[in-house]
Amino acid sequence: MLSVFFFLFFPQAIQNPNDEALQEQAWAAVVPLVGKLKKFYEFSQRLEAALHSLLRALTSETYDDPTQHLEREQALAKQFAEILHFTLRFDELKMTNPAIQNDFSYYRRTLSRMRINNVPAEGENEVNNELANRISLFYADATPMLKTLSDGTTKFVSENKNLPIENTTDCLSTMASVCKVMLETPEYRSRFTSEETVSFCLRVMVGVIILYDYVHPVGAFAKSSKIDMKGCIKVLKDQPPNSVEGLLNALRYTTKHLNDESTNKTIKSMLQ
Repeated sequence: MLSVFFFLFFPQAIQNPNDEALQEQAWAAVVPLVGKLKKFYEFSQRLEAALHSLLRALTSETYDDPTQHLEREQALAKQFAEILHFTLRFDELKMTNPAIQNDFSYYRRTLSRMRINNVPAEGENEVNNELANRISLFYADATPMLKTLSDGTTKFVSENKNLPIENTTDCLSTMASVCKVMLETPEYRSRFTSEETVSFCLRVMVGVIILYDYVHPVGAFAKSSKIDMKGCIKVLKDQPPNSVEGLLNALRYTTKHLNDESTNKTIKSMLQ
């Protein structure tokens, strides 16, 4: 995801718009990058569709014990967790690469200029204007994949009013609780074979908290929430700071209800 184009060509190309050789170099560099941005955007759409299918399977029936239900549906729960892990990891990387938006803006400006001048453009068919608008909106968000999942989960709940909302929120809160217990209990933590497994659990925990906060009427931070937010934040704070700052920022800046007046002051201070 690192934009070599931005560092090598973008400043020079902007400063020297009449240097045709430089413009050709810049264009040759940005076209494959835009192709990758397009693929990730299209993947986000498939991810949302997969999310709907998983949520439908995990929440289609009412059950007395959400934990036992997830145990029976381990394979589906694991796929859901994989989606959340990828989502948080992608957005962490995206936040460290602000040049993405600049690259895409350069592509659109250059393509527009080439069309006006009737200059054939390699890669023109890669992203048409309508798709370019959607891609630009996607990457304009600080955490585009997470926004896709948050919007997708909200859409799932609104489109399935025949399902009790508790089916969805209980599934999410149970997954958060399972991750928290695995991370804070030495007996379970000792079974992790690598730090990547720890990172996986942390990302899944944060991911389901954010989704819960979007679909639950009063959110994850309310007193009535079934998620132990203080415990989850403590688990995050107990990790090496550099490894969880992105996840803490996700809770700070991408949740819906953190800044509600009803949110416990202790929780707010823990995230400051």
